[in-house]
Amino acid sequence: MNVDLFVRQIETMYGRLNALYEGASASSLQGSQLMPAVFKELGTASEKLQLAAAQLVCQNQELAIALRAVEAERQRYLELLEFVPDACLVTDAEGNIREANRAVAALFNVPQNYLIGKSIALFALEENRQNFYKELNSLQDLDRPAEWETRLQPRNSPAFDAALTCAVMRNWAGELTGIRWCARDITDRKRAQRAIESSTCDPSANRDLHCYERGETIPLIPQTIWLVCRGTVKLSTLCNTGEETIVGFAGPLTPFGTSLTSLQVYQATALSDVQLARISQTEIGLSSHLMEAILPKINQRLQQAELLLTVTGERRVKDRLHRLLVFLKTQIGEIVPEGTRLRVRLTHEELAAACCTTRVTITREINKLQQQGKIAIDCDRHLVLKHGDF
Repeated sequence: MNVDLFVRQIETMYGRLNALYEGASASSLQGSQLMPAVFKELGTASEKLQLAAAQLVCQNQELAIALRAVEAERQRYLELLEFVPDACLVTDAEGNIREANRAVAALFNVPQNYLIGKSIALFALEENRQNFYKELNSLQDLDRPAEWETRLQPRNSPAFDAALTCAVMRNWAGELTGIRWCARDITDRKRAQRAIESSTCDPSANRDLHCYERGETIPLIPQTIWLVCRGTVKLSTLCNTGEETIVGFAGPLTPFGTSLTSLQVYQATALSDVQLARISQTEIGLSSHLMEAILPKINQRLQQAELLLTVTGERRVKDRLHRLLVFLKTQIGEIVPEGTRLRVRLTHEELAAACCTTRVTITREINKLQQQGKIAIDCDRHLVLKHGDF
């Protein structure tokens, strides 16, 4: 409705009524009782129309202000949508695109302005299109966001694995008015998942190896598990006195990391030159095969921790040392003609830390065992445990 034209028409009518009223009052109709009453009623109606016209003008101004605010808000929404890194678009109930950001144009390899009006189903693989329409129709009854995985085909580009998140829009009557979409390329994630699942025998296969020399401290990364590929790693903590306490040893294919302990102070040190592979907790959660390969090794670490507890449970130092050497024989020992040789060289200080005693005491006990012929030290300073004694 053109409010300005309506106001002018009301003003013109009001002027004509005034002219008629004045002319009638001056004519021979002046004595008539009917005409003045009619004109009076018309004047009242004209005044009411003028008041209505004034109200319409005010309402029209308020609507114009509200319209400008809505348009500014819509423009801000469109500008924000352009900065979203994921491909975001809005379609009608049939899947025809009404809005799309730059990321959608890049994902589908189509200019942004050409997307409007196109059906999103056109980008589904032809063999999957029927199932795509079926999923689209199922959105009609959803009351919360849904997600499914499919394969999409951009223009003049290879198909890719995609994750689609959809949320329906409804009006005040509950009728579906549109669908909001978010599309993500998950090709790399799917490829990594398939690679993980294919390496069921060795979880360290096809991974970058990180090398550390003997004596180096290995950095512990949150949400990451280290897997030993070669060598031996000492795992330790600090007691209240500041002295080191050994809590375990990690050999080949043994996992360790901050996520596998509740100790606030936890340190990993290479006892020999080691090679390690990194595995994120996200990867383990995505692959049942990787989880099956890692869990038995974690169980072995728990059993190892229990055995170390029995070492500290002995009251006499010589009994603790004996239990520790039996433990090391099973964990890092290798058969040689003279007996069982420990693969890594442990210092008296490290043995003392594992036995919760002093280095001087351990040195004295080691010397006794050597004199008794129960242990020997080879040319590389590795302990050799004699057969029958351990």
